[in-house]
Parts: sequence; structure tokens; C-alpha cells
Amino acid sequence: MILPSVVEAIGDTPLVELSRICARLELDGRIVAKLDYLLPGFSKKDRAAKAIIEMARRDGTLAPGQMVVELTSGNMGTGLAIVCGILGHPFVAVMSAGNSVERARMMRALGAEVVIVPQAAGSKPGEVSGADLAMVDEAAQRITQERGAFRADQFGHVGNPKAHESGTGPEIWAQSDGAVTAFCDFAGSGGTLAGAAAYLGPKGVRCYAVEPEGARAIAGETVTQAEHPIQGGGYAMGDLVHLNGTALAGHLSVTGDAAREGARLLAQSEGIFAGFSAGANLAAAVDLLRGPEKGGCVAIVMCDSGLKYLSTDLWE
Repeated sequence: MILPSVVEAIGDTPLVELSRICARLELDGRIVAKLDYLLPGFSKKDRAAKAIIEMARRDGTLAPGQMVVELTSGNMGTGLAIVCGILGHPFVAVMSAGNSVERARMMRALGAEVVIVPQAAGSKPGEVSGADLAMVDEAAQRITQERGAFRADQFGHVGNPKAHESGTGPEIWAQSDGAVTAFCDFAGSGGTLAGAAAYLGPKGVRCYAVEPEGARAIAGETVTQAEHPIQGGGYAMGDLVHLNGTALAGHLSVTGDAAREGARLLAQSEGIFAGFSAGANLAAAVDLLRGPEKGGCVAIVMCDSGLKYLSTDLWE
């Protein structure tokens, strides 16, 4: 089948069993990984980008040819650059200087205008804090107003979780033949977790939020260490709109080191070249099989490609 555009290639990624890792770590149970790093923009955010833009075009909030603006760690921006480029919308990505340079280069290559916002005082390069994200959001709001643009608003637009409720969740369930007993995801906007849980939860799948150790805001804990290297999430934001009303079985935490080790283990044991958040998801799934989900089947998402971290310490 020949697709009319690359936008139609967004979705239906493979689900792979991580049997080598489970054997190496002597785990009682299974881990299955959704390879969303194989999507056109090399990340799961392609799904949300497509859903938000198509929904906005249908309901008239996005006019033909109108500019689109969004804050991004790089993944949502890449997805939007692809979708907007195909559908004829100029796109401006607003991004913190703390994110890896590969992301900005990729978005520019795809035709996006990229605005880099300096980090907040005390922030570390390679680590994006909630304060950094607030500054990016302020810049995105200003640019949206100045240019009469449409704000994609991944933290608020319903298209984000809907993409995973209609795509990621059903795909995992069908591809596993209903064998999945748990799902966990490192939360950024919360869209993947909320959407997948909306579909998988009613089928008895227990869903867990994953956050950085010391920054478990979703769990309702006091943030003691907002700094971490896991780009694309863990912003120490406890008020994620998409997760309002989401039934969670629990809250997990991972360290930056555990996420780094997880990503390297995925590459070396399974040939899956994914990023920091995929490593975080693996670390959390391992904890689940050593704890409350022992003997079960845990599904995780390989959120983005390891190619987006070549300038970081992930592969040193």
C-alpha cells in the first residue's frame, strides 16, 4: 500500500518482547515495548501532533495556512514540524536551551522556525527544570499572540490523550492479544499515560505514573530535587490537566542514573536505540516485576530515538 503522505505513517508501531533483558535480570514476568521511536519524527509525540492539528482543522480553531506555535523539548516540535509542513502551516517551535542540540537541528531541517529560550538561573545544560519550562511557555504565549498563531498546547489540548486512547492503547492490547497486565509511562504532558489508561484501564490493566526521584509531583509529594537528565518530562508539575480523573494504580520513581542504564541496556541487549525516557520506562517496569506486578506483563513505550541524545552523556 502506498500512503499519500508521511502523516499517514504515524501509528501502528511494532510491539517487541524484551525477553533478553528479562532473562538477564532474572525477572519473573514479561516486558513488552512499543517502538514509537520508529515513527517519522522518531518519537511518540508524532501521534499527539497529528491528532491536535487534524482536530483543530476540523473544528475550525486552526484556519488554512495559519501559523502554529508550541513549546517543546524537541519531540512534539518535530512531530508538529512534519504534520504542519505536509498540511501547509508555518510552524514555530519554542524550546529551552537545556534540551539537546540535535532536536533543534532536526526541527529546522524539517522547515520549522526554532526559538531557543535561555535557561533559568541555576539550571544545568542538558537538564530542563519546571522553571525553564515556565520561561519557554511565556515565550510561546507571546509569540502566539504577536503572530496571530494557533497554539498547539500539548499540555491542554484534548487531542493529545485522545491520540493514545485511540492509538497507543488499542494497539498494545491487540498486539499483545490482551496479555498486558500493567502499563507505565514517564510523564511529560501526561497525554500518553492518560490516553493509554483510558483504554487499557477498563480492561483491567493497572497503569502507573513514572517520575524522577525527588520530583514526584504527580504523586503529590514535595519536590526535593527538580534537577534530572531525563529530557522531555519530569517537570515537577503536579497539575497536569490530562491526568485529572485518570485512575492510577500507583506512582513510580527513577533516578537519572537508572534511566541512563536502562537506555544502554535496551541498546546493548535488545538492539533498541532509544532515549532517556525509554530507559526510565524500562527501569520502572523492572521495579514493577520485582514488586507489585511480579509474574505479569508490563507494557512500556520507547518514547524517542537515541539519535536525539548524541550530544549528551547518555552514550559516553
